[in-house]
Amino acid sequence: MKKLIIGIGALGVMSFTTNQLMNTYQLAEAINNVQDMKEWMIQDQQSGVIDSVYAEYYLQNLNETEWRLMEFAESNRLTKPEGDYGVDVNGNITN
Repeated sequence: MKKLIIGIGALGVMSFTTNQLMNTYQLAEAINNVQDMKEWMIQDQQSGVIDSVYAEYYLQNLNETEWRLMEFAESNRLTKPEGDYGVDVNGNITN
């Protein structure tokens, strides 16, 4: 009985760690996407592809979205995992 409880506990910890790592990875990717979009918007504004009024509006919203994602990460104590992690085509975390 003791071995069964230890086994169930170990599986629970492993599951939590995998979910936490996946959530952290997805959050880091979302923040990275917003930062990329901000760079593209600035480049488009400088090259005249988009009107400055629209660009400023979009940048304001992207800044707010980035801030909200970072606040969410801090409030949930999610930090970027150490190492170089990725996700394969099946949704599994790779290292």
